This record gives sequence, structure tokens and C-alpha cells, in this order.
Amino acid sequence: MAKVFAGIEPQIIKFISRQHIFFAASAAAQGRVNISPRGTDCLRVIDETHVFYLDKTGSGNETAGHLARDGRMTLMFCAFDGPPLILRLYGQGRLIARGSAEYAALLAQHFAGHEPPGARHIIWLTCERIQTSCGYGVPQFDFADERKTLDEWAEKKGEDGLKAYRAEKNVVSIDGVAIGT
Repeated sequence: MAKVFAGIEPQIIKFISRQHIFFAASAAAQGRVNISPRGTDCLRVIDETHVFYLDKTGSGNETAGHLARDGRMTLMFCAFDGPPLILRLYGQGRLIARGSAEYAALLAQHFAGHEPPGARHIIWLTCERIQTSCGYGVPQFDFADERKTLDEWAEKKGEDGLKAYRAEKNVVSIDGVAIGT
């Protein structure tokens, strides 16, 4: 039932565009595996082997820590409505620092220069394997709405408040590894 693709083909892009959520999984050689849900509003497909998403400030920063140590990453998409399907993009991830020239160029080109509230960096994935599977075991759900809570929280904190929050909560991983914000 699984099918492997040479690249992110048009039907895969179409599938991704219909999803509201994806899951980012990362791990280092030692320590915990991290899986985080993300909204697809901040995800962009660049070409057949590259995707990225704007990562927003959260209570942890595990993905950044894992990418600095190992780089292995998988993005998983599930069809919660319509025909069943699971898509996994396996590859090597890297962090693009907020404020860098590369970050600014991607923001300008793919987000019309608009930075979402709370954005802290970009996670870039170079795909090494693109694979679908049946998804028969994934339950069906109806999408209600996007949550506004994180954006509202970030707007209320403001840039200085976010900087202080990241310095307090996002500089050491749950495995005790020092990471950047």
C-alpha cells in the first residue's frame, strides 16, 4: 500500500494544500523523540525536494535542538477527511535564523514580507524520501477553525516580551542541551 515518490509531485502538493495540520518529528542520536503539531498556514513547498515552515514561539524548542545535533526530521500529514492517506516527508532539517538574510528572503518571497506573530525561525527540510501509506486507520474529523490563541498570546507579549520568554524557555532542550532561539 505504501508508495515512494522521487519528488514532491503535483498530486502531493494538492494533498498538502487540503490539510490543516501536519506533525513535525525530530530526534538526536541520544535523548527523546519530539513530535509537534503545526498548522499548514506557515508551510511552503519550494520544489520537488524542499519544504519549509515558519516556526512560532512555543513552550519548548526541541526541533531546533535536534536539528543542531543531528538534523533528522520527518513531516507527516494525515487525511482527516476525504479519501484516507498518510504522507511522510523524510529528510534532513536545518534552522534558518530569524533576522538572517536567508530568513528575510524566504519571508519576502513566500509570505509577502509578512511575519506572523511569534515567529522565531524557519525550519527547512531537504527531503530524502517521500512516501504515502493507506491511512485506513486514521479517524475522520471535521475541521472547525484555526486557533487564534498563539497569535493573540504573541501579540500581547510584544517583541520584547517574546525575546524574554525565549531566553527563559527556549534555550535548553528537555534533554538539557543548550540551543539557540
